[in-house]
Amino acid sequence: MDTFTVRDLRERTGELIRDAESGRLSVITKHGRPVFVAVPFDELLIREGIGMALALRLFQQADISLGKAAKLAGMTRQEFLAELHRQKIPVTEFSARELDEELERFA
Repeated sequence: MDTFTVRDLRERTGELIRDAESGRLSVITKHGRPVFVAVPFDELLIREGIGMALALRLFQQADISLGKAAKLAGMTRQEFLAELHRQKIPVTEFSARELDEELERFA
């Protein structure tokens, strides 16, 4: 998630739009405090609504925990886990190195 200041909106508008087009959320701040979130207007937002779309995107971008995402979506953790599965969003992400280390433990 990128952060833009109110002043950046004039100078970096193109970057903000590119982020939205690629499905990324952006936070706009004023004097260092968040003022609003720019949410991509896409199929996920239309289909699932703002709360779910925010929760899924923030969790997928590793900006919030599973518990916080579930709360934002108005679900239990188990319900949110089921939604992640339905949306084909992985619960954990391993780097190639981390995956190799995990596999070595089983060998």
